[in-house]
Amino acid sequence: MPTLHINYNQPLKMEFSANQIAALVNGNVEGDGEVKINTFAKIEEGHPGAISFLANPKYIHYIYTTKSSAVLVKRDFVPEQPVEATLIRVDDPYATVAHLLTMVQQMMTPVYTGIEQPCFIAEGVEIPDNAYVGAFAYIGKGCKIDPGAKIYPQAYLGDNVSIGPDTIIYPGVKIYHGCKVGARCIIHSGAVIGADGFGFAPVAGRYDKIPQIGNVEIADDVEIGANTTVDRAMMGSTRIANGVKLDNLIQIAHNCTVGESTVMAAQAGVAGSTHIGAHCMIGGQVGLAGHITVGDGAQIAAQSGTQKSIAPGARLFGSPAMDLREYGRQAVNIKNLPELYASVRELEKEINNIIITIFDNCKYGVCRICFC
Repeated sequence: MPTLHINYNQPLKMEFSANQIAALVNGNVEGDGEVKINTFAKIEEGHPGAISFLANPKYIHYIYTTKSSAVLVKRDFVPEQPVEATLIRVDDPYATVAHLLTMVQQMMTPVYTGIEQPCFIAEGVEIPDNAYVGAFAYIGKGCKIDPGAKIYPQAYLGDNVSIGPDTIIYPGVKIYHGCKVGARCIIHSGAVIGADGFGFAPVAGRYDKIPQIGNVEIADDVEIGANTTVDRAMMGSTRIANGVKLDNLIQIAHNCTVGESTVMAAQAGVAGSTHIGAHCMIGGQVGLAGHITVGDGAQIAAQSGTQKSIAPGARLFGSPAMDLREYGRQAVNIKNLPELYASVRELEKEINNIIITIFDNCKYGVCRICFC
């Protein structure tokens, strides 16, 4: 088995000119192209030598006061005041800064290869030379570890687990038997993949456990946050498709599917056998009932809940979740309830006064249909 080797990249003294950065990201420089950049900073916390970005219009006022040496902006940005910083115009500032940060991370992150002792690797499991297994990791019988995979300390891989090339399993991750993880995935600390689904049958006043004999299949380029759980299927597979991004503290129940490039924020919960389409956006603390379908491209705002299937492209908010525009109209009406209540009270007073006047003027003393 390969011995442990750690290649600590040389500490990076990142210093580039604005012109050099623009060349890397296919941008256009406006201002001093030779200004030196050696770090990153948020636009509101800018300082000399830093590069910032402007993607959210809420932060536009900071561009006129930032001390950053350069700022990434959209190509069509038109300043309303003079800007001291050098501007680098790009198609998408947010994606561009992500690309630059990725480049820096790759240059600065130490590269681990080999096997760190003590750890347990079952007999017959082969570890490629450029893979890494950290101390106190457990790798069970029949596991398949592909080249470039990184299994960090105290990770647990049950029997017959497969880990794809260049996938990172961070410390403390637990992957139960028979589960499959694709290429270039990242699974963060505390995540549990393949625990039993929540399946019980009511029998004579008690709940008998239903065996969960399926597995979890995670495709390529998936990222799963810390302490997120993806339960194994009762039969078949719980499936996470290519490019899915799951935040921390998410629960995906048994036999669910999450479609390609769907993103889900923290503390969302998905009950069993629910199928989420591709390119969906699901906010924090969203609750989805079991056995429903969420159509492709649906957007569900934070803290929404639904027990019904959702159409493709729907934009929902609230609990029970409803169309975002309808929710907005209802929110406006709720905000106006105090004024509406006051108006109704005034109308009641006016009606009562009219009734009293009619009674007082009736020659019979009792108002009815008469000609008095």
